Amino acid sequence: MWKLWSHSWKNLKNQIIGDFLKNKEIIGLVDFTLLKREKTKNELEKFLLKANEYRPPAVCIFTEDILNAKKILDSGIQIAAVVGGFPEGSSNCDEIKKEIRTAIQLGADEIDIVLEPREDEKFPNEIELEKLVTMREASEGKILKVIIETPLLSERKIRAVTRMSLAVGVDFVKTCTGKRGECKESDADILSYELMRHELTFKEGLGMKISGGISDKDKVIRFIEIIRKNDNRIIDEKRLRVGSSSLIGNLITIE
Repeated sequence: MWKLWSHSWKNLKNQIIGDFLKNKEIIGLVDFTLLKREKTKNELEKFLLKANEYRPPAVCIFTEDILNAKKILDSGIQIAAVVGGFPEGSSNCDEIKKEIRTAIQLGADEIDIVLEPREDEKFPNEIELEKLVTMREASEGKILKVIIETPLLSERKIRAVTRMSLAVGVDFVKTCTGKRGECKESDADILSYELMRHELTFKEGLGMKISGGISDKDKVIRFIEIIRKNDNRIIDEKRLRVGSSSLIGNLITIE
C-alpha cells in the first residue's frame, strides 16, 4: 500500500511540475547556444532566425559572432558572449578584462566566462578572487555568468568557489561548459542550496545556470525539481537559465 501511494504521489508531483513547465516556459529559461568555431555564415543565420522564431531570453555565442547577430536578432533577445579562452578559462587578468570589454563594445548584453579550476588543495584562493573581481569590474554592470566547471571539482570546492563567486557579486553561477563533463543532479542541488543560503544571509537573490548535456524536457524537469526543493524562488529567467544548443529543437518536435 505504501509503495503504491508513494509511486502515485511521485507520478502526480511530476505531472504537476510537467504541467507547469510547458514547452514555452522552458524555452523562456534557455540560453540558446551556438559555440562552434568552424561554422558557416548560413549555419549562424539559421540559428539566429530560429531564436527569433522561438524567442529564448538569450543566445550564447562567441564574441566574433556578435556583429552578425545584431544584424539578424530581434530586439528583446539578449546576446550572451562567451569570452576568456572558452572552454578553458584564461589565467591572465589583463586578458580577461580586455576580452570582456571587447565583447561589450561589440554589443554583448551578458558575459559567460570560465573560472578555470586548479589542482590545488587551496583552490579557490586569492588567485580566483582576483579573477572574479576583474570579471565583475570589467563587465560594467552587464549580466555576468561565471562557469565553475563542476565536473572537475569536489563537492567542497564547488561550494567554496560558488560562495566566493556570489560574495563578489556575479549574477549567475554556471555549472559547466559541457566540454569536460556534463552537469549532474548533485551540481544543481549544491548550487541551488548555496544560492538559498546566500539569499538568507545577505538578502540578495542571485542566479544559477545549468548547462552541459541538457537536451531533453525530462532532464530539465528533474533539474528544476531539485532546484525548487532548495529555493522555490528560483523560477524565472532572472534567476535561472538553462544552457543548451539542442533543447529547443527537441522541444519543438514534441509539441
